[in-house]
Amino acid sequence: MIKYTSDFLTKSITAILFLGFLSLNLSAQQLPKKKQVLKKMRLANEYFMKKWPDAGKEIVTNKTRPSNIWTRGVYYEGLMELYRVDKQKKYYDYAVQFGEKHNWGLRTGDTTHNADDQTCGQTYIDLYMIDPKPERIAKIKSSIDHMVNSPKVDDWHWIDALQMAMPVFTRLGVVYKDTKYFDKMYEIYSYSKYKHGGNGLYNQADKLWWRDKDFVPPYKEPNGEDCYWSRGNGWVVAALVRTLQQLPKSDPHYNEYMQDYKDMVKALLPIQRSDGFWNVSLHDSTNFGGKETSGTALFAYGMAWGINNGILSREIYLPVVIHAWNAMAKEAIHSDGFIGYLQGTGKEPKDGQPVSYTSKPDFEDYGLGCFLLAGSEVYKLK
Repeated sequence: MIKYTSDFLTKSITAILFLGFLSLNLSAQQLPKKKQVLKKMRLANEYFMKKWPDAGKEIVTNKTRPSNIWTRGVYYEGLMELYRVDKQKKYYDYAVQFGEKHNWGLRTGDTTHNADDQTCGQTYIDLYMIDPKPERIAKIKSSIDHMVNSPKVDDWHWIDALQMAMPVFTRLGVVYKDTKYFDKMYEIYSYSKYKHGGNGLYNQADKLWWRDKDFVPPYKEPNGEDCYWSRGNGWVVAALVRTLQQLPKSDPHYNEYMQDYKDMVKALLPIQRSDGFWNVSLHDSTNFGGKETSGTALFAYGMAWGINNGILSREIYLPVVIHAWNAMAKEAIHSDGFIGYLQGTGKEPKDGQPVSYTSKPDFEDYGLGCFLLAGSEVYKLK
């Protein structure tokens, strides 16, 4: 007969409770079914398309802006990825309307070096790849050619620019089978990484990026840590993903981009919030801490892409992606498709605050674009 001591019973009960908690936790974080992921993407996208039926309508916030600015360009990046997994003609037509309403042009002309104004070119080129009409690509090519033929290499002095422009360079290099686009892209990328702000905007120690020279040390967050803005680092993750997707592996800098990507997503693992989101200030939860959707979506996008392409460990990264997606899907998406917990435009944690479930950012489009990018890769997970 076994003698059950109080110590034995205590340990047994503890083990049972732990296993029960673990079982519940795993159940709560199961990979959602494809139809559930698609349902959330369709809902959020339908909300936006109904609100903006005219893809050429100007955007009015504190001032009036044309709708081919970067915020809308990011949305159409996400829409094109949604179209790849959910081939509804209305998505394609809406993207074509966007190009046609702007005459396939850039806000500040076809010689601009401004990465923000080149963002729309990602969609123009993607649409050209589907239907190669010359007018779809002529003006964005002119802008990038102007940069390729210029000695300037310091145009990307803020890290958002990497996501806005690198995929454009990559796509043009692929379309025209011309490595000059890849070469120039690396020159500008490496200047941002190693030179801007003194020694570059990338912190080799923490494997994260300062948003621009204003945040390079001695600048510190209230808790004494370096300032790593969530969405800014999300832009870099997205830039690397969207570059690596199409850049030939024979490119001499492919491995460096890949290593930067792997290092960044690894650095993000231990700083995910317990609720699945990431804070706006990655190393200081006390500086406008709280849930934030855009950075979270970009990180989920990057990690899910890595899993889908056999680059990242499924065992390590899948629970993180599932946790992030479930958090956004359940806690950020309203019943009508509006996206909550979305920080408005800016460059640091304090901008666009307060951020809450019901707060409305100055622009809704880029946040939706980020969410659709994430959803498109989560949808592919097996």
